[in-house]
Amino acid sequence: MGAVAVSKALAQEGSNVVQPKVAILLCTYQGQQYLAEQLDSFAAQIHSNWEVSASDDGSEDGTYSILEAYQQKWPLGRLSIHRGPAKGFAANFLSLTCKTSIDADYYAYSDQDDIWEADKLVRAVEWLETVPQGTPAMYCSRPRLVDAENNEIGFSPLFSKPPSFANALTQNIAGGNTIVFNNAARSLLCEAGDNLSVVTHDWWVYMVVTGCGGKIFYDTVPTLRYRQHDSNLVGMNATWISRFRRVRMLWQGQFRTWNERHIAALYKLHDKLTPESRSILECFTKARQTSLFLRLLHLKRSGIYRQTLWGNLGLIAAAIFRKF
Repeated sequence: MGAVAVSKALAQEGSNVVQPKVAILLCTYQGQQYLAEQLDSFAAQIHSNWEVSASDDGSEDGTYSILEAYQQKWPLGRLSIHRGPAKGFAANFLSLTCKTSIDADYYAYSDQDDIWEADKLVRAVEWLETVPQGTPAMYCSRPRLVDAENNEIGFSPLFSKPPSFANALTQNIAGGNTIVFNNAARSLLCEAGDNLSVVTHDWWVYMVVTGCGGKIFYDTVPTLRYRQHDSNLVGMNATWISRFRRVRMLWQGQFRTWNERHIAALYKLHDKLTPESRSILECFTKARQTSLFLRLLHLKRSGIYRQTLWGNLGLIAAAIFRKF
């Protein structure tokens, strides 16, 4: 967002213009060390019409007390606290996504340990407002990486290929802590339900929105400070060590298991997928079940791809050895 757009947003802040309401879906677990700094970054947002729904998954540290303190500190209705299902972070986010008591124009996922830049919500809302109301849409962005003490250490990988269902089947480019989506996307997620065995909530949203003909905007401008520390449940896979781990998981069959889970989940929305997406999914499914020549043929016909040359070579290797 340029200086003009930010100035416009600031002007609206002081006017009688009603900003679209954003529900911040915050999931917590043992998050006392960094949670307050994240909550403070919500309060610093240029876009001021937001409410936080926090779902705690059974923390035994001071997390719940911090949430209660901010609930008392902020105006009434700014922060509601819920009990999570205690089935892991993905289940917690999906449970919060499908909670009928939460109602807004847009929904922003949030981890407990990051720091949002002041223009995070205003950038997302500015783009989402350009999408027709009935069209599923999801905004995401490239994170800025910081260490445990909030010192900058780099950026996440920059994705250059367009987001699509053909990409989403094999790779997630949308970090959950950057995602903001609209009600049309949420309706699809609620229809699929929260009792799904998907790998991560953010990857699932990427698949659903692209598969059902929605729009995706990948913002190359960082909108949050993604904290990398020893307690990360999911960190940034940008080091050689993390790449080696992914290769090992591939050969151990983890990638194939993930695909099985995602295919099963997508069939819950099969009638909502576009004809093109159904064709891609059918080719992808066939490619996993047949002989080597036909595997490679169906893989090519499906059009699926990853964002890098090495990623695509790895995909071909996985197909050859029946590991996808």
